[in-house]
Amino acid sequence: MSDINYEVDNDGVAVVTWDLENRSMNVLNTQSVNQYKEIIEKLVNDEKVKGIVIASAKDAFIAGADLTSNDTFNFDKIGEDRVAAAKVIYDGVMNLNKLFRAMETCGKPFVAAINGHALGGGLEICLACHYRVAIDDDRIQIGQPEAKIGLIPGAGGTQRVPRLAGVNQDVMGFLMAGNPVKPKKALAMGLINEIVEKDNLIPASKKYILDGGKAVQPWDEKGYRLPGGIPYTPKGMMIWGAASSSLRKMSYGNYPAQNAILSALYEGIQVPIDAGLRIEARQMTKVIMDPVSQNMVRSLFVNMQALNKGARRPKDFEKYNVKKIGILGAGLMGAGIAYVTAKAGIEVVLIDQNQEGAEKGKDYSVKLLDKALSRKKTTEEKKENLLKLITPTTDYALLKGADIIIEAVFENREIKAGVTVKAEAEISDSAVFGSNTSTLPITGLAKNSKRPANFIGVHYFSPVEKMPLVEIIMGEETSQETLAKTMDYVQKIKKTAIVVNDSRGFYTSRVFGTYTGEGMEMLAEGINPALIENAGKMAGMPMPPLALTDAVALDLAHKVSVQTKKDFEAEGKSFPTSSPQKVLEELVEKHGRFGKKNNKGFYEYPENGKKYLWPELSKLYNVKSDQPDVEELKQRLLYIQSLETAKCFEENVLTDVRDADIGAILGWGMAPWTGGPLSYIDMIGVKKFVAEADKLAQKYGDRFTPCKMLRDMAEKNQKFHSKSEKVA
Repeated sequence: MSDINYEVDNDGVAVVTWDLENRSMNVLNTQSVNQYKEIIEKLVNDEKVKGIVIASAKDAFIAGADLTSNDTFNFDKIGEDRVAAAKVIYDGVMNLNKLFRAMETCGKPFVAAINGHALGGGLEICLACHYRVAIDDDRIQIGQPEAKIGLIPGAGGTQRVPRLAGVNQDVMGFLMAGNPVKPKKALAMGLINEIVEKDNLIPASKKYILDGGKAVQPWDEKGYRLPGGIPYTPKGMMIWGAASSSLRKMSYGNYPAQNAILSALYEGIQVPIDAGLRIEARQMTKVIMDPVSQNMVRSLFVNMQALNKGARRPKDFEKYNVKKIGILGAGLMGAGIAYVTAKAGIEVVLIDQNQEGAEKGKDYSVKLLDKALSRKKTTEEKKENLLKLITPTTDYALLKGADIIIEAVFENREIKAGVTVKAEAEISDSAVFGSNTSTLPITGLAKNSKRPANFIGVHYFSPVEKMPLVEIIMGEETSQETLAKTMDYVQKIKKTAIVVNDSRGFYTSRVFGTYTGEGMEMLAEGINPALIENAGKMAGMPMPPLALTDAVALDLAHKVSVQTKKDFEAEGKSFPTSSPQKVLEELVEKHGRFGKKNNKGFYEYPENGKKYLWPELSKLYNVKSDQPDVEELKQRLLYIQSLETAKCFEENVLTDVRDADIGAILGWGMAPWTGGPLSYIDMIGVKKFVAEADKLAQKYGDRFTPCKMLRDMAEKNQKFHSKSEKVA
């Protein structure tokens, strides 16, 4: 059986059906494209064939290029001969363009029958058809998402989209942000021609051909004009200045793909389509060869897919079907966990100290669902069905039959110990007990359990319904079966899981703290607070360090610091005092500034207005007249995160580079353009990174001193991501 099949009906209409074997979705790779090309050439040359419909036998149409295949984007081929590599990449891109142009210019009408998601290269096949019919289903996504993972639409997307829809705000978001649209929006934009009911998809597609539909694209017709006008028209000129400034504001020049898309658009729409496609291919080649794009593809697509498919799950255990869970603590975290769990169809027992608190936790789901209802993203029936799954209570006996317990009470050992004992008195010996903690070591918490092999850390991020990551922490006695069960649950609630070993702060909290801490170090040095914050944004972080500390809460960070000091002293260890601790102590204890929660932190939060930096900061910390270069501040903020990540790897807290990179990007938002902290070190080069870190250590302190593992890797010229690894 072939990946692509075709049939010609009695009317002379051929239906070419994509149905890749052993794949859940159709993708473009060397094998499928070659098969498709061979079939298209055969049908075009068959005089009996009047026209061709492109269809899919799967739930989706075509999901785009197969980035997990070495023959699609093999970065190892780039090597040292960059000229030769560029030619290989450019020729490969142009071969696909030539195939699509052959479809457009062969004289026979092509129709795309879009039955499901048409994304990336899948949509580009549709755009090369003369007519596009889609099913009327709001679940279908039509888009060019390449920019989200560091690439550009490279098979005509940057040329055909504007030639159909013009260049406007919708098109900019569609291409440069990679935002997909529903069929109705695609119809309004001009990207598709017709919307039909499911049963009428193929008949409507054939009808275009049988009714004598054109076999010529608009841009190949004489007198064609770009919708809205090219750049050098009064209307067109309004777009480009705003687009360039907006891109700079949003990306700070960190993302080569967005720059390339804008260039391909601007240059390509001013020339005939064939010249435009060559321009796009050059931009695509440039992007593929850029290490930033390589890192983003590897981390945000290849490795993300691997983790979501269970790459870190122990293989020797059957799938664990979680039907019921108990959540201890109905505060913000517990309430959020209840919502995402019930949304996955799992029964939830939500326990709090009193019934009022438990009901309040369930009300969190009510508010989220009401918001979704107002936006027409759910229905009353779905809302009621989800809420029926959540039982708010104070009765631990209702935990009987739970497959997993998630403890989400306050970060206090005594409180956590108490609820652990109460819950374990009710649950079965095979149930998993997960503690949602961001700092307290799991091995210590497991001492309160009579089943430490079933005890595991399950660290969610707030707000739970929005944050995609769950950090799973293995205690010293946690079993592999418990890990497998926990990962099955996390996959069921549609979160990405990383696995780390136990330590104080684990991985994400530990490294996240270095970013916010470095911001406070800079403040204590007398660096202008506004410069610190701008450096954070320019480095590509989603929030600058001081604002982020406010969002987390200064008093919480201070409490964690105080508790850590007590723990060190209890273990007979000295606890080194740092500038961030002094800053937190002063702001919290002397000035009552707890952060955004009480509208007073590093920022002021007026009731009716934008937040602004607290003016007294500059006086408290004696802002210097001579300020450092912003590039050095950006370097400090990114290096400190990467250095701590390397230490986590050296200390066996991390055991997989994928967990390190994905955890950083999804967990605390480390600049996605880096590909994550270990990809960032590789991109700079370990040898150069170590040398630069040593310079920072001499100037700013031992926290920048590279660990022994990094020095050993520098000597051996090693990388975290092996050169032979299949990265894309």
